[in-house]
Amino acid sequence: MSHGIFRNQFLLAMPGRVGGDFADSVTFIAEHNDDGAMGLVINKPSDLAVRDMLAHMDIEAHVDKGLPVFWGGPVQPERGFVLHRDEGEWESSLKIDGGLAITTSRDILEAIGNGFGPSAYLITLGYAGWGDGQLESEMLANSWLSTPSSEQIIFDTPVAARWADAARLLGLEAHQLSGLVGHA
Repeated sequence: MSHGIFRNQFLLAMPGRVGGDFADSVTFIAEHNDDGAMGLVINKPSDLAVRDMLAHMDIEAHVDKGLPVFWGGPVQPERGFVLHRDEGEWESSLKIDGGLAITTSRDILEAIGNGFGPSAYLITLGYAGWGDGQLESEMLANSWLSTPSSEQIIFDTPVAARWADAARLLGLEAHQLSGLVGHA
């Protein structure tokens, strides 16, 4: 099968095909192998601020007051995931091609709170997961559009523009996609 081809890609929820919490989502796929796929939704900010999350963990928080924690997906919503530039050495990191990593250990949160973390990061609670072959079958059902990932979109693009900007990586405008729904 085509395992691994979606690693380091964005999945864009197709309008009218994906509903619920995943509607209009952009998911960064960090891992795709024989066991399935794992990713983080990067455009669904929660009501929780990074500063408040760190304070709750008794970590000093020298971070921007308005910086949100994102809803990363429905799996393990109590667990934090830090998507960041692959800088520094952390206790528990998954290195991803293209200079990115996901870290789940407390040491990176302490470094971020103290101003010594990676130069760019996005924190989520939870992740999105697919079992073996599930993502492939959802792709065949036209539920998702796969695009190359972009650090700029993850870290610099305003949240509300991330879906449209990711679609533009394929040369598509959002209004063109609604006409593609349901057509192979």
